[in-house]
Amino acid sequence: MNAWTAQAAEDYGALSTALCLCICAAGLFGEDLLQRGYRRDRAVLAHIALHPGATARHVAGAVGAPDRVVARNLDRLTGDGLLVLVTDAVTPELRSYRLAS
Repeated sequence: MNAWTAQAAEDYGALSTALCLCICAAGLFGEDLLQRGYRRDRAVLAHIALHPGATARHVAGAVGAPDRVVARNLDRLTGDGLLVLVTDAVTPELRSYRLAS
């Protein structure tokens, strides 16, 4: 609203202030999304530490997040070397996770 009235009154100081506020708000929103992902990573790590051998579905239920979101967290943590994917040669679809040593 400030940007619209500033443009109508040709007050370029107020216009630039309004635009800066919009950009800052967008940056804070993006930062919040990023931090939410980090908080979920910590929750997933904590659950795996307490329950080694947990499956992705079990972790998702415990953390309270959708399976696909937890699968991305597990993939990222495995790629970073914090978790190890454990598979059974007999039933490879049974994948579980444990902390890396």
